[in-house]
Amino acid sequence: MVKVILKEGVNWVGVVDWNLRDFHGYNTNRGSTYNAYLITDEKTALVDTVKNTFSEELIEHITELTSFEKIDYIIVNHVEMDHSSSLPMIAKLAKNARIIASQRGKDALIKHFGHDFDRVETVKTGDELKLGKRTLRFIEAPMLHWPDSMFTYLVEDKILMPNDAFGQHFASSGRFNDEVDEHALMEEAAMYYSNILMPFAPLITRKIQEVVDMKIPIDIIAPSHGVIWRKDPMKIVNTYLKWSAGESTNKVVIVFDTMWHSTDKMARAIANGIVSQGVEAKLFSFAFTLAQKP
Repeated sequence: MVKVILKEGVNWVGVVDWNLRDFHGYNTNRGSTYNAYLITDEKTALVDTVKNTFSEELIEHITELTSFEKIDYIIVNHVEMDHSSSLPMIAKLAKNARIIASQRGKDALIKHFGHDFDRVETVKTGDELKLGKRTLRFIEAPMLHWPDSMFTYLVEDKILMPNDAFGQHFASSGRFNDEVDEHALMEEAAMYYSNILMPFAPLITRKIQEVVDMKIPIDIIAPSHGVIWRKDPMKIVNTYLKWSAGESTNKVVIVFDTMWHSTDKMARAIANGIVSQGVEAKLFSFAFTLAQKP
């Protein structure tokens, strides 16, 4: 593996899923990633794991950097299977590691994997874990997008690891936002937000404001899917605030179906009328759209 370094001693050890085409019921035509992060200090912490079909690759990436006997902590930001289904295997290999999650995370881990996970230690917002020169700080984020979700903030390096928040289903050879096409990236970020997080818009606004009120500086946002935001990371935060506010633009989408093209003509007439008033319009044939779905 080519080393992916967020900052000295902080490495990406996740995997790229180039072939993912469906997730949470929507098309993911650009694939995805399952991101995990290894922090090496006097103590070593692994933040999140990956989907179990990629567990061997995760193991390989970790062992290139350290031995499993040296992992002191496994942080579980979210229990959903794309992030935790390899956890039982990783926990057995890292047999000395203490597992950290929110209370709801612990409850869900026990339900999913059994009472081996009674040993999980729980944290709440504001709790900290010293690794040596580095400090992990935890922020509970229920319903972003599961009840157990939480963020992990690496204080000294100013890295926020928010799991599913600020992610995208976007496979690429570059791991950072300044290494990929920005238009494609923001398109996937919008698709991800609208399909995963939009129902929780008021919670997102409150959580972002809570983080702002904490006055924590952020140099890097390292989500659990897609690329890592290191160039202007607050851009995606501000974009989330805009999306969560429900701000709209003057744009109309017209979707129609037709058998003998009469409704087609009506839809086109409507579109032309809208455009004549200076408003952008887009026209979609329902039957054609279904036929084009992969």
